[in-house]
Amino acid sequence: MSETELREQAAHWWRTSICDIAPGRITYRGYTIDELIGHISFPAMIWLMLRGELPTPAQERLLQAALVASVDHGPHAPSIAIAQMAVSCGLPLNGAMASAINTLDDVHGGAGEQAIELYDEVLRRSETKDLDEAAAEAIDHFTATRGKYLPGFGHRFHPVDPRAEPLLALVDAAISDGAVTGRYASAARASERVMRERNGKLIPMNIDGATAVIYGELGFAAPLARGIFCLSRAVGILAHAWEQTGRKDRNKGPMPKQFAYKYQGQPRRSLKEAP
Repeated sequence: MSETELREQAAHWWRTSICDIAPGRITYRGYTIDELIGHISFPAMIWLMLRGELPTPAQERLLQAALVASVDHGPHAPSIAIAQMAVSCGLPLNGAMASAINTLDDVHGGAGEQAIELYDEVLRRSETKDLDEAAAEAIDHFTATRGKYLPGFGHRFHPVDPRAEPLLALVDAAISDGAVTGRYASAARASERVMRERNGKLIPMNIDGATAVIYGELGFAAPLARGIFCLSRAVGILAHAWEQTGRKDRNKGPMPKQFAYKYQGQPRRSLKEAP
C-alpha cells in the first residue's frame, strides 16, 4: 500500500462531518469560526454541532431555557457534593468536574433521557388508541420492565418543582406559534393525568419531565437529553467546585466530622474467643 493510500485510509478512519481544521482555517458544519464568534449564542452553537444546522429563534429559545433550568440544584445533589469533596481532596477543577459528571447516570441525571423514552412509548401506542389509554399502557410497561420510579414526575424535595411550569409555558407558546407540534407535551400531560386518576392526587411533572418535553419537541434523540443535561449541570458543578477552592476544609466527607455514621456489623469480639 502506498503512502498516499495509507494517508487516505487514516483520514477515512477519523472522518467527521462536524469540523474541518487546517492551518489557518477552522470551520464547524461549514461555517467558519470568524462567522460564528460574536454572532451566535452558545445554545445555538450546541444545536449546530449536534444537528448540523443553526436553530430557528424559537428552537434556540426553548433549548436555552432547558439549559438554564438544569444548571444547579444545590450541594444535596450528588454531583455537586462530589465536586466539592473532590476539590477538598486536592483535585483541580477539571478533575472535580469529571468526577461529578461521572455520577450523572441512570439514577441521578438520566431521568430526562428515560422520560423521552416513556413519551416515545406513549406516542407509539397512541397511533392505534386513545392518548390516555396509550399513556396508561406505556406507564405499566415502563414500571414492569424498569422499576417503580416513573421518570419525569414527582420530586423528593419540591412538592411542585418550580422549574417545570415556566418551561411548559414556553412550550405552549411555541406550540401556539407553530414552532413545535405539541406531541410530546400531550404525551407528558396524558401521563400526568393517568397517574392523578390512579393515585387520587397530582404527581406533577418535574424538571426532567419538562425538559424531556422540550428535547422531544425539538427532535433530539433520547440519549442526547442526558448529554445536554450534562452540559447544563457542568456549569453548576464548576461554580461549586470553584467556590470550594476558596475554603480551608480538607478531605471533605459526605457529613461534618462531628456526625457519626451508624455501624451495623458484628458486636465487638476477641480473637481469644475464636474457635
